[in-house]
Amino acid sequence: MVEQPTVDVHFDRYYRYDDLTRILNEFAAQYPNLVRVESIGKSYEGRDIWLATVTAGGVDTEKPALWVDGNIHASEVSPTSACLYLINKLTTQYGTDETVTRVLDTRTFYICPRVNPDGAELALAERPKIIRSSTRPYPFDEDPIGGLMSEDLDGDGRILMMRFPDPNGEWKQHPDEPRLMVRRDPTEVGGTYYRVLAEGRIEDYDGAIITSQKNKQGLDLNRNFPSSWRQEHEQPGAGPYPTSEPEVRTVVDFITRHTNITGAITFHTWSGVLLRPYGTQSDESFAPEDLWTYQKIGDKATELTGYPSLSVYHEFRYHPKEVITGVFDDWLFEHNGIFAWTVELWSPQRQAGITDYKYIDWFREHSIEDDLKMLKWSDEQLDRNGYVDWYEYEHPQLGKVELGGWDHLYAWRNPPTKFLEKEIAPFADWAIWHLLISPRLELHDVKVTPLEGNNYHVRVTVQNTGWLPSYVSKNALTRKLVRGVIAEIELPEGATLTTGKRREEISQLEGRAYKSSAATIWGLTSASTSDRAKVEWVVHAPNGGVVKLIARHDRAGVVRAEATLG
Repeated sequence: MVEQPTVDVHFDRYYRYDDLTRILNEFAAQYPNLVRVESIGKSYEGRDIWLATVTAGGVDTEKPALWVDGNIHASEVSPTSACLYLINKLTTQYGTDETVTRVLDTRTFYICPRVNPDGAELALAERPKIIRSSTRPYPFDEDPIGGLMSEDLDGDGRILMMRFPDPNGEWKQHPDEPRLMVRRDPTEVGGTYYRVLAEGRIEDYDGAIITSQKNKQGLDLNRNFPSSWRQEHEQPGAGPYPTSEPEVRTVVDFITRHTNITGAITFHTWSGVLLRPYGTQSDESFAPEDLWTYQKIGDKATELTGYPSLSVYHEFRYHPKEVITGVFDDWLFEHNGIFAWTVELWSPQRQAGITDYKYIDWFREHSIEDDLKMLKWSDEQLDRNGYVDWYEYEHPQLGKVELGGWDHLYAWRNPPTKFLEKEIAPFADWAIWHLLISPRLELHDVKVTPLEGNNYHVRVTVQNTGWLPSYVSKNALTRKLVRGVIAEIELPEGATLTTGKRREEISQLEGRAYKSSAATIWGLTSASTSDRAKVEWVVHAPNGGVVKLIARHDRAGVVRAEATLG
């Protein structure tokens, strides 16, 4: 029995940049027939942005592909693990699992585990710093002055909360669970009340006024994509112009140059939901076929992962009167016409048994019973490390305070490591399924018919064996983003074309995505072989020989064939 190669990767921990680099290179070294690792660009601080191309045999760009990425936001490090898990599954199960083998034989994955390596290094440091995204100073170069700066004050590797008594404080202790801070009633007086703030120091404190200091790093890389981009006064974190940031420009350039990409999944945290476009407009804006297709893909994702599939515009807005712009999945669908998803990994509420809640509204308004469930979950499942018991600390500006409460980086922003593998594993199956629905160009037949006078009629018929149409979406057709099948013929020496052209553009090829759910007369009225197309030539070949035929489609792939004349 041949011993299988192994890569030193584990899914009960989070990896910093050097270890991530090592792991990716190990995959390439152990599975050279499946994995190629390359740098597709540099981050703001000069780190390589690594991409793993995973496919078996052939040329990666001649197969339909799926883009998968993670960790565009600094502290959202579990998305990197989701990407590594997918690579591990593909490499270790190729040749033994029929579905994995089929997807790698016929298609390509482009997997970028960490779009933003600079921000992740801050989040994973021994004394972590939490920023939104890029480490580049923005919108100004100078350091901010004054205010509360969230940081790990006591050097224990955690950024917790801090509370201290204040007669005008907004919070009070729960009567039965004093660890839990609950809102003071609107007309309540005469009790013991607290201010509750993020753990951190207060610069230039005057003993009365506390404001929050903005991070010097004010960029949000997921507001810097071209689709519906708006300036900073309308969309905070957007950057000075679309793709101004090297990480975003790298991703946009790669995807734009790789026209074989038919879909995309970008991993984020947290909420435990699958998000789809649009973020800026109603579902009524979709071509109906595109909306139906999005919904079917989302239904499959829910079946495999348990995560609900949501429209950002209708169900996941941070404020009912606001939208966010310049985001990755909107850009991919709107400008490229491919089905793209944002996966928000991890729901602490669901872990605590809270299932009937609104994903964004919950943070504005929920019951005390929910808080008690969350606290019980931390006590029982996280050994009281998620919600930390309050302890005294001598604050450099405030004097005696208590540190404690939620350790957000540990319990909320990413799954605690003992839950990590279980949380990310189902998404590998969905990514494989998502790629297998892509269009795929295959040869149906090649026929050569001898004619008089050393002439030959050559016909090649190709078909789309994928579920999606060759153009992928109606939006791609409307925007004229993709050509039909291109067929070419290469003649043997001494041969000429009597009819036909050396290169012909023929039709798009439909898939099975728009078929009715039952074989009824209603559903069969439009039945046809719209998944197939043919091209014909008459070749004059006095010496016979072999013609070489190629059919290609930007999104559906490439097929080649030869036919003998004579």
